[in-house]
Amino acid sequence: MNVFILAALVLLVFMTSVFLLALYLRDNSIVDIVYGLAFILVGGSAYLAADSGHPRQLLALGLVSVWGVRLAVHIFLRKRGEEGEDSRYRQWREEWGSTFVWRSYLQIFLLQGTVVFLVALPVLLLMVAPGGDLTLLDLAGVLVWTFGFGYEAVGDWQLLRFKRDPVNRGKIMQTGLWRTTRHPNYFGEATLWWGIFLIALGSPVGWAAVVSPLLIDFLLLKVSGIPMLEAKYEGNPHFESYKERTNAFFPWFPREGRSGR
Repeated sequence: MNVFILAALVLLVFMTSVFLLALYLRDNSIVDIVYGLAFILVGGSAYLAADSGHPRQLLALGLVSVWGVRLAVHIFLRKRGEEGEDSRYRQWREEWGSTFVWRSYLQIFLLQGTVVFLVALPVLLLMVAPGGDLTLLDLAGVLVWTFGFGYEAVGDWQLLRFKRDPVNRGKIMQTGLWRTTRHPNYFGEATLWWGIFLIALGSPVGWAAVVSPLLIDFLLLKVSGIPMLEAKYEGNPHFESYKERTNAFFPWFPREGRSGR
């Protein structure tokens, strides 16, 4: 079977199953936990279908799998410390009313499946045409991925520890990597997918994989990442001061804000 058709079918079955589970649990936010796992499922299915075993295929699948497992575990642990459905999904549940079921399926689960398919494009292309021997470009990809993965993982860990301390209730995280950027986890995730793209360039059709990191950048910067998260803190004086001093995305030294004058 064509690798792309297989990936689409696997995602359709998987996301539909998660949707049915979410209906039973009355908690659509479980989709966040399975996000990273969906990449492993798609990549693994495509690898088995390709039946090649090329080192570049194994490298890309291995890196994506490490990222996917870590992300799933992190979100699971974060969600375990919260009660019920995430606030974003609760809001949609209320706003959508009688159309909630079908809109949830289309706008949350199938939409996320589509995003996974497009972001996983570098891995899928490598399963179709892995290219020749490994090169320095693959090494560069691994180094970029490692930097991004580390930034995301450390940022997530620091925020999780911060939120679990009762002393910090209602406060804004501004230390560690969060001193260099307001969203080190988003910056890290965007960076690691550029690393996967560099590895995909070893394929004769790898240039098409640029869709993946560009889509991640667009979503994090303009759609469901920074804009949606920061909307919750609008008008908060502590956040406004933090926002004035700290870059939204790219890490840099803090600027002198009002609090420093």
